[in-house]
Amino acid sequence: MFIDNLVSYFSPLQALKRKQARLALDMMTRTYDGAKIGRRTDGWYTSGSSANAEIYAAGPRLRDRARDIVRNNPYGRKARRVFADNFVSDGIKPRAATGSDRLNKQIMEAWQAWVPKCNLEGDYDFYGLQAVIVRSVFESGECFVRFRDMPFDGETVPFQLQVLEADYLDLTRNFEAPTPGNYIRQGIEFDKMGRRVAYWMWPQHPGENMLIMPRLQSVRIPADQVMHVFEKDRPGQIRGVSAYASVIMRMKDLDDYDDAELWRKKIESCFAAFVIQNSGSEGPTLGTIAQTPAQANVNGVPGRIEAFRPGMIEYLKPGEDVRFGNPNSDANYANYQRIQLHAVAAGLGITYEQLTGDLSQVNYSSLRAGLLEFRRMIETLRGQVFIPMFCMPVWRRFIDRAYIAGLISKVDYGVNWTAPKFEMIDPLKDAQADTLMMRNGTLTLREAIANHGYDPDDQIDEIAEIFALLDEKNVVLDMDPRHTAQNGYAQITTPEGDENDGQSAPSTAQPAIKPKIGAKPKPNP
Repeated sequence: MFIDNLVSYFSPLQALKRKQARLALDMMTRTYDGAKIGRRTDGWYTSGSSANAEIYAAGPRLRDRARDIVRNNPYGRKARRVFADNFVSDGIKPRAATGSDRLNKQIMEAWQAWVPKCNLEGDYDFYGLQAVIVRSVFESGECFVRFRDMPFDGETVPFQLQVLEADYLDLTRNFEAPTPGNYIRQGIEFDKMGRRVAYWMWPQHPGENMLIMPRLQSVRIPADQVMHVFEKDRPGQIRGVSAYASVIMRMKDLDDYDDAELWRKKIESCFAAFVIQNSGSEGPTLGTIAQTPAQANVNGVPGRIEAFRPGMIEYLKPGEDVRFGNPNSDANYANYQRIQLHAVAAGLGITYEQLTGDLSQVNYSSLRAGLLEFRRMIETLRGQVFIPMFCMPVWRRFIDRAYIAGLISKVDYGVNWTAPKFEMIDPLKDAQADTLMMRNGTLTLREAIANHGYDPDDQIDEIAEIFALLDEKNVVLDMDPRHTAQNGYAQITTPEGDENDGQSAPSTAQPAIKPKIGAKPKPNP
């Protein structure tokens, strides 16, 4: 401080520079450790490029390697299957919600007729296509679905869907578009506001192995005819990235490690015994000798095969010895593999138990906690990616085409999507929790039915139909809560004609006597 004051007295400008340098040094000492440059960060190379620049350079290779892992790595294939099966199962199904029962019925009848005919290739129905799309997005990072208008046959909505892999996009188009003000990036055409207006796509898969490969020329397809399904990780990102991107090298290294362990075992099995004799190789044999024509003469030296037999006792001469090859084994192989597979599962967004099928180290609580996190991720992707990018565009086009074809009387896009249910880990506990939440008002019956993958309206109609049939036949079952409460007591009718809530019976109530089939139930006195 004394020196700074002395310098400022004789040269204020020099003192100001000293102060600025001191402040700069102080800021450097307070920076983020992760941004420092030194021995700990040697070899850590990063770039400040945009998401699109990184995907353009690495996307195709990541996609090809991810497909190779799915083809040849059992864990890679299992991960894709687990993700798609939990995401789609038997399908994410719509339920028209226009507010008009008549219009809802028209829409759903037209939908049920279109679902089995929606695929241009004619194999899967709409829900099967959902599984194909989800598998492609998980593996390749993205998937394209193209609308194809068809002639009206008088029965079904006249359009179909064509699912296309990411390879169909022409990545060579990265320049100004023919339309003034538009530009093309990685085969996607944008207007001056950055909105998608078209896709430049190959007429067939560029990797198709054909004897006579025609010269391909990408064609322009308006954006309203193409759905681009992918998860956006960074703002401004226009292409998707494979879910395997963060684990590709780890899975490849694990494969190499398995191969090395296998070869070590093979080499270990090749070692038998080494006999050391004072008289050299021409001395007496240790075991019985067997000769084959192929080994009778090797480089002019008679060949022989030593053989051990069970229970064999051999006396060695003084100075002779037998030594067996004993390569060192890797006792940490299982632990290392388990740790690596934990990391692979984390990178893919699934649990270790789902990836490997190994349930030896879990209990009910830990398994439930892991599955809850996984299911939350699935629900997020359904609600923020798959339904907005695929399901809703298909529904809107379906409604428009159905109205034009005269199959419905009004254009109304109101719809609720019912996702497939997740299997209960403990059905009794989960059912009790649903019942308690419904009694507390924190869960409605419609929500509970939808959470189990069923259409609430259809389910309620079916329940009403069953109860009406039981009443008509004068049949009372324990499952009918109108007559028998869960605690085993008969429902009691009050003077006003209202039934007891069934949760607890008055002190005068007696356990319900099971009425005979065909007899009407009588309330307890």
